[in-house]
Amino acid sequence: MLHKRLIAAVVLLGMSSLAMHPALAQVKVGVVTSSTGPVSLVGIPQKNTVPLLPTKIGDLKVEYISLDDASDPTKSVTEIKKLIAEHNVDAIIGPSGSPNAMGVISFVAEAGVPLLAPVGTAAVVLPMTEQKKWVFKTTQNDDLIAKALVDQMVKTKVKTAAFITVNDPFGENWTRVFSDLAAKNNIKIVANERYQRTDTSVTAQSLKIVAANPDAVLVAAPGAATVLPQTTLFDQGYKGKIYQTHGAALPAFLQLGKNKVEGTILAASLMLVLPEIPDSNPSKKVAMDYIEAYKKMYNAVPATFGANVYDAGLLLEKAIPVAARKAKPGSKEFRAALRDALENTKEVVGTQGVYNMSATDHSGFDDRGRELITVKGGNWALLKQ
Repeated sequence: MLHKRLIAAVVLLGMSSLAMHPALAQVKVGVVTSSTGPVSLVGIPQKNTVPLLPTKIGDLKVEYISLDDASDPTKSVTEIKKLIAEHNVDAIIGPSGSPNAMGVISFVAEAGVPLLAPVGTAAVVLPMTEQKKWVFKTTQNDDLIAKALVDQMVKTKVKTAAFITVNDPFGENWTRVFSDLAAKNNIKIVANERYQRTDTSVTAQSLKIVAANPDAVLVAAPGAATVLPQTTLFDQGYKGKIYQTHGAALPAFLQLGKNKVEGTILAASLMLVLPEIPDSNPSKKVAMDYIEAYKKMYNAVPATFGANVYDAGLLLEKAIPVAARKAKPGSKEFRAALRDALENTKEVVGTQGVYNMSATDHSGFDDRGRELITVKGGNWALLKQ
């Protein structure tokens, strides 16, 4: 009898404890990265960043379900569908590549799941549509980066330019943005070339550029694909200025390009030149905290592409408590409220700038979201104006 009473007392004590400390509700966040395949230089630091994202936000636990699309846009769709149908995720971070992200927009919109896309092309959020209103972009829009580059070209009296870009949505949007800005600033584009991310030679394209003899060349590509056009132009004796987009902002650009990328000018994240950034910049501490956490876990410095996933976590950390006041995680009402909360993000300080979203701007960066940077002595350095 005493034994039974003890058991009953233990059960009641356990129930009382559960009542006092109820199990935390859970938010599920899917993550799709290209940690293998040709986009892996972008995808690996993004996948590695997932363990650094917040696992508790307010009174909610957060579970991350991380999948690899192997840089394949078709597999991106498969993994996104799996996260929605099988895991009932409340939000998705990814995919890593611009074509991959463009290919999944209709599926997340149909399911009503917010997508935080850490990709280069602004085409995932512009022009805004009923489908794209479910997408939020954690990188600087192309026009913000392009304006900094074109302003620098104007300042240094560039009159003619050549343009070479990847033949995909990233390149398509850069073609439009750069062509428009060049025309407005009386810069004549004398050569306009395309290549595939997986190409091993761009000799034909670069010969056309050298023959056109432009004052400057803009290479618009993400990740490892940034290096080949520039090293080829160097080998062919081109002596003009070479500009890159924020797609070149990774250690591998320096490691693969070596002396052939010396003097490159790009507009990109302050993360590349943190020691030169004043402490008054609100993003400096956030970026330093991220880099230190990444180094502690992996004994390596992350590429800025990883920071795009980290910033997605910061945006969710701000938006989830707002959505939770309106609905429970796991419901379509919660996902809709989360979308609305993300769209109303104001002054969220990220690793690369400050986010202010709106119904027409789902990237939210302003001029605080980029710096003019050059390659000097094999390292990144602030471009002295």
